[in-house]
Formats: sequence, structure tokens, C-alpha cells
Amino acid sequence: MSQKLKLSTFQVGTPARPGQGLRVGVTRFPPRGVPKERWAADGYFDVWLPVLAPSAKLVVEIKKAVKGTDAETEKAFDRYERELLSNATGRQTVEFLALVAARMPISIGCACEDESRCHRSRLFKIIQAHAPDAHA
Repeated sequence: MSQKLKLSTFQVGTPARPGQGLRVGVTRFPPRGVPKERWAADGYFDVWLPVLAPSAKLVVEIKKAVKGTDAETEKAFDRYERELLSNATGRQTVEFLALVAARMPISIGCACEDESRCHRSRLFKIIQAHAPDAHA
């Protein structure tokens, strides 16, 4: 049995809500024209972790897929999950966030309006799947 994580999602650019904790941007690119020191103050995110975003090539494919059917979207998200977990950096970052979320609230965010058509919805599930064992 896995621990309950203090994990939520948000849309980049929206004001922080109580209980969100550390807001982690999981976008491929930082907000255009926004200085790093303004990210948190302007409601973007507290820290940016592009390693959790799809590759630039896959971003293009996902944007195309999410305009199609649910099956096309799922297929693109499956490719994202394989890509993310195919290297040690991606796997270790996911495991790190799962450990952090077991101890304190964190929230992962992307600019997409429709969360169900955004990679953050799949990333949420991936992080949950890597939750530490409650008996460890």
C-alpha cells in the first residue's frame, strides 16, 4: 500500500491556492518574457523542472493528438510516460517528487487549460505510482 501524497495540479499563470504548497512548473519552456524572479510573484510557479515535460518533439505531437480523439490523446500520453521513465534523470526526478509529496504539499503545473488533455494529468498518475511504500 502506498502513502497518500499531498499532490495536486494547477494551471500555470493562475494564482496560488491555499494548500498547494510548492508549485512546480513542468513545462518544456519557461514563460516567455517573464523574468525568473517574477515566476512565483506572478502566479507561474515556484520552481521550473523542464525534465518532467515532454521533449520538444513530443510537445508538438501531444498538441496535435489532444485535438483528436481520446484514444489519440492516451497514445500520446503513453509515449510521454515511456519517454519520461526511459532515463535515470526522469525516473529519479519522479521518485524525488513522490517522496517530497509524501511529506509536504506540492503541485505540478502546465499552461494547458484543459487538464484532461495536458501531460500534467498523466504526470500526476506517474508520481502517484512512485509513492513510497507506507511500510518503508
